[in-house]
Amino acid sequence: MSGRAAYLGGAMQTLRSLEALESEGLLLPDPRLPEAAQAMAIAITPEMVALIDRSRLADDPIARQFVPSGAEAEVAPDELADPIGDEARSPVKGIVHRYPDRVLLKPIHVCPVYCRFCFRREKVGPGGEALSAEELAAALAYIRARPEIWEVILTGGDPLMLAPRRLAELMAALDAIPHVAIVRLHSRVPIVDPERVTNELIQALKPGRIAVWLAVHCNHARELSPPTRASLSRLADAGLPLMGQTVLLKGVNDNVETLEQLMRALVTARVKPYYLHHPDLVRGTGHFRVSIAEGQALMKALRGRLSGLAQPTYVLDVPGGHGKVPVGPSYLADDPGALMVEDVFGGQHRYPSD
Repeated sequence: MSGRAAYLGGAMQTLRSLEALESEGLLLPDPRLPEAAQAMAIAITPEMVALIDRSRLADDPIARQFVPSGAEAEVAPDELADPIGDEARSPVKGIVHRYPDRVLLKPIHVCPVYCRFCFRREKVGPGGEALSAEELAAALAYIRARPEIWEVILTGGDPLMLAPRRLAELMAALDAIPHVAIVRLHSRVPIVDPERVTNELIQALKPGRIAVWLAVHCNHARELSPPTRASLSRLADAGLPLMGQTVLLKGVNDNVETLEQLMRALVTARVKPYYLHHPDLVRGTGHFRVSIAEGQALMKALRGRLSGLAQPTYVLDVPGGHGKVPVGPSYLADDPGALMVEDVFGGQHRYPSD
């Protein structure tokens, strides 16, 4: 792509190649970039491009999330192609059944942006856009045949990349399964491509019976631009409860001030912080990872600075597909005849043991 080929009719389009990024002045020289780019699709929406501070590309928190880095070519021995074990727990194409009462349903494998730390970075992107009609029917039949499934989590890819008509049909099909009570959708769309949040899309998310929850992925307060806040307001005004998911990322949000700003920004946008994810052991993402001890220290600092409404749960997805566990800090220590409880300001207090 040469010159301003990323623009059509004066409007900027999603950037999808190293050439497009270079034409926009978003690449730093690195001979490893072609190798890094081969491992994962590239997509950065105009909304995210507009937020990048080009004077500090090396450490800009928006660029760091979406612009390929030569560091992605470095793969450590403990990094995995399937770090959370989706494949071993996929009895039917498009389904991941890890917990007894809920399943993941992945109807589509494309996203509006491709986050360079994504735990499905080798599975998403152009080429496997969506389940076929037959594959989707088989996935729905799997859910229909198992009355223990109480919750269906639509993920992917990004389920809000489905056309509203197809999304409405899928939601109606799930609504018709009597034992499914909850549908949860995980999406980047309201954050990175807010114009997709149309009235038609919102109506597609409102079936008759099931409760619908929408988890939006946001890693930095700067992502909550005015158009993004407007898209979240439209969703909240329509009665859809919103939760926030964040990945703890080195160079993006690994300090308490940045996390505090993000959690406050989410709550004021009517998004309840839900999970702070410890970064997964994804191939080529070592430059994003912090230690669990660092994450615990950050969560302990947040506890004294934010109300419970703004506190996410710090979780680790156990490699190999064994599910998420909370790994937040402990405030208890054993003492003869009692427990020692640490308050949010670091004070120590005795509490009777059982």
